[in-house]
Amino acid sequence: MADDASRHYLENVINEFRLLKKQGERAMAQLDDARLFVTIDPESNSIAILVKHIAGNMRSRWTDFLTSDGEKPDRFRDQEFILDSGATREDVMRWWDEGWQCLFDALEPLKPEDAMRKVLIRLEPHTVIQAINRQLTHYATHIGQIVFLAKHLKSSDWKTISVPRGQSEQFNQKHFERLRKEAGRENPVPRY
Repeated sequence: MADDASRHYLENVINEFRLLKKQGERAMAQLDDARLFVTIDPESNSIAILVKHIAGNMRSRWTDFLTSDGEKPDRFRDQEFILDSGATREDVMRWWDEGWQCLFDALEPLKPEDAMRKVLIRLEPHTVIQAINRQLTHYATHIGQIVFLAKHLKSSDWKTISVPRGQSEQFNQKHFERLRKEAGRENPVPRY
């Protein structure tokens, strides 16, 4: 039973990370190169800086995930919030891809029996589940910022990446129709 729950958790959390990655990519794809580097006020981060920070965190947390502290001695977090003047969209997307690759390379081989193993982050012990959840919420926060900034910068030209405003009923109707067809029954609610 515990192995089933752990297996389900690991499969689910990998899917959740994939959804977050896709959200960020769909938001960034709507922006021209210059807008990736825009800050909306002196205390804000640009999308490029957020990506650099997420990628730096991912490299540190997920490299040798089970065997070394998640805060690597060669990580200089403060540098993640500084961009070289020559940084390009290609750099941003390379950081993004490399960070996510570290994450998936660490998570995909995990087995149910790994779920309760202890790992360290800044010398503090976490179960694998705690460490994963910590990063899931961290990345969701920053990807939410990326989506917000992209939407703000695109304004009326923004193409929604979720349910369009004012179209929830139509979305639900199409969704339920699809589920009914797949299930071959009137009521789309699954029976357990």
